[in-house]
This record gives sequence, C-alpha cells and structure tokens, in this order.
Amino acid sequence: MSNLKDKAAEAGHAVADAAKHVGHKIAEGASEAAAFVKQKAGIGCADKGENLGVSGIKEHMGVYASCGKKVGVVDHLEANAIKLTRNDSPDGQHHFVPTAWVGRVHEDHVHLTKNSSETESGWKTSAAACANC
Repeated sequence: MSNLKDKAAEAGHAVADAAKHVGHKIAEGASEAAAFVKQKAGIGCADKGENLGVSGIKEHMGVYASCGKKVGVVDHLEANAIKLTRNDSPDGQHHFVPTAWVGRVHEDHVHLTKNSSETESGWKTSAAACANC
C-alpha cells in the first residue's frame, strides 16, 4: 500500500512541477507579447531610451498621453506649445498642448505628463493661451 502511495505522491509532484514550468512559460510569453505591442504602438516606453527634449519635437510625431492613448500628431511647434494637426483631432480643429506637459521626446513620438482626459480637457485653442501653463 505504501508503494502505491509513494508512486501517487511522486506523480503528483511531477504534475505540479510540470504545471509550474508551463505557467512560467505562459507568463514569459505574455510578457514578451505585451512588450512587443507596447513597442510597436509607442506605449509605455516613457522611461526608456534617450530623451531628445522639446527641441527634438518634429512634424508628424505621434503625441501620447501618460496613459498611453494617442492624443494627436504634431503639426509644428509654436512658441511654447505643440500645435496638433486637425486631421487627427476628434473635432477637426487644431489644438495646442503646452510644452510644459512634455515628459519625454523620442525619435518618433512625444510622451506627455498628463493623461488623455487631462490633456483633452486642458488643451488650448492657441499657442498664446499656453503661455501661462
């Protein structure tokens, strides 16, 4: 009887070890997939890579809120503001974002320090309106 009990215990340990190994492999794959999606979407990399600063902002760069949502595309810099293209605007109008809201600038996108809700409720209608931000 104890021989059968020992074999059952060994089998149980083997199954637990296999399940643990498979669980780790699934977690690794999910993490790699999430990192791939974030990299391709330009999300979640605000603390990685070189920060080019505001002077690195160029036309056609994507502008992302701190939450990862794309809030616009750079038309150009105007005074202390980023003018966003109206083609990518939810209301078809140009919007201005103060450069003070810029957290990091990468070679092809801008990360803001405000989330999308704060950005969209706080963006301005002119560069002059950003002077006091």
